[in-house]
Formats: sequence, C-alpha cells, structure tokens
Amino acid sequence: MAIEVDAALIEHLRTRWPDLEVLHANALDVDFTRWGAGVLGGNLPYYAATAIISKFLHNPGQITQGVFLIQREVADRITARPGNRDYGYLSVECQLLSHAEYLFKVPPGAFQPPPKVDSAVIRLRPRKEVSVQDPEAFLRFVSLCFRQKRKTLRNNLAGQYSFEHPLLARRAEQLAIADFVELRAAATSGKTTNR
Repeated sequence: MAIEVDAALIEHLRTRWPDLEVLHANALDVDFTRWGAGVLGGNLPYYAATAIISKFLHNPGQITQGVFLIQREVADRITARPGNRDYGYLSVECQLLSHAEYLFKVPPGAFQPPPKVDSAVIRLRPRKEVSVQDPEAFLRFVSLCFRQKRKTLRNNLAGQYSFEHPLLARRAEQLAIADFVELRAAATSGKTTNR
C-alpha cells in the first residue's frame, strides 16, 4: 500500500509495480492505523516531514515502526541528546513517544535530480508505554520551555507558572526528558523545590 499526493507519480508507481495499491491522498489526511499491523515507511517531503512523523507517533495503532527518509538536519534534531545544539522540542517529542534511531546518511547523488542537502534514514519504534501520564499536556509544557531556546527556563515559563526550582536557571536544551518531568511536576504543584 502506498500513499502519494502527486498524480503524475501515482501513474509511474502503478506502471512500475502493477500489484501496488496506491491511495491518492495527502499523508497528513490519512489514518495510518486503518490497515492494522505493519511497518510505515516513507520518503517524506522535506516541508511536511515533521508533521507526518508527529501524526504517526501520536497515534501509531498497531504499526510497529516507522522508517523514514528525511532531510539530515531533521534526522539530527530527532535523535539529538541534551546539550547538543540540535536538541529541541522535536527531539523530546520523538524520544518520549518512540525509540529513535539514526540509521544512515544518504548523499544528494542518490536522488534524481540531486537536492542541495543531505538526507538520512531514521527508524522510530513507538513506545508501548510512555513515561508520563498525559503526553499531550506534557508536550505542551515542553513546548513552552523551548519557546525561546536561548533563554532560561525561568524566562520561558514566566507568566504561565509561578514556582521556584533549581532547573529554572538552565536552558531547555540542557534538560533530559526526566528533568522536564520533574520540572512540570513542580510547576503544576506550585510548590517551591530547593535541592
């Protein structure tokens, strides 16, 4: 089963692989779970890659893994660790909801015509159990933390939360997921923590 939005490419796919079922649709409008268990794979358009990945991770159904060819810069962000300049909201979202692996780089010469950027293949295996009770609320909090990446957490959360915690002196890019969990617990309880 393939999903393709470009009508010209659909004809090419059907001619080359007659047994392939092709759904003419935008991947962002498709319920990936409708086919049950399986693997989701895709050469994702650069402009929509993060939206498609987020859609998949928030509702994977029985899909065991997603393997995607994406812009290398996005792959670096998805798999980045705390303290790395590529680490951000997307890193936390993908690593909270899946086991994220950077598999390999793909050079521009692998494409026709070659793009001006490198690509990479990643694998995302949805977690059976997520480490937070309400992932959507948690990610909204994380989004606030990364609102202005170079500012401290105290500045990014000011106006939304009033509490004290040692982590507020740091920047969001320095925090692991467990740190965000601890900080959100302190923020929502309204209690001052001194440790």
